[in-house]
Amino acid sequence: MLNSGELRKGVKLMYEGNPQVVVDFQHVKMGRGRPHVKVKMKNLLTSAVIEKSFLTTETFDEPDLEHRNMQFLYEQGGEYFFMDLQTYDQVHMDIETLGDSRWYLMENHEYMALLFEGRPISIDLPASVVLTVIESEPAVKGDSVSNITKPAKVETGLEIKVPLFVKEGDKIKIDTRTGEYLERAN
Repeated sequence: MLNSGELRKGVKLMYEGNPQVVVDFQHVKMGRGRPHVKVKMKNLLTSAVIEKSFLTTETFDEPDLEHRNMQFLYEQGGEYFFMDLQTYDQVHMDIETLGDSRWYLMENHEYMALLFEGRPISIDLPASVVLTVIESEPAVKGDSVSNITKPAKVETGLEIKVPLFVKEGDKIKIDTRTGEYLERAN
């Protein structure tokens, strides 16, 4: 059990039957009246963000969350299939659950999955991934004023802006938090 005085950024709790993560908080002590905590929480299932005020005497249950190492197998019809590396069970996640994480998933790579009551609800990605450019326009000589970019498509289907010197077949490093080009990879 957690009491509202223990709420900090990143703390996970159950609220109205759903797992939530604290995004922001503020302890408020009024001259008159009782102290309370203003909390901004994100629902781990729907990604909805809500703001609530709680008295410091209120308590919350901790959600039944589990981290598991899983291997991404394949995508079929908007469903992404993973294999639990401990039990060899296969589970799937849909596009809505994965969100933009789907653009960085590589077949046969391992990822850390967050499970709620045995069901995967999100995938933890590394800070950056290395992907191969499969489609890119050739650079035109004389177009190099300063920091000009062009569109490129990588092997997962993600389209990003890259510098003019990047060509098809190049491996590039992409930031998974922003979706931006970082550098050429070896």
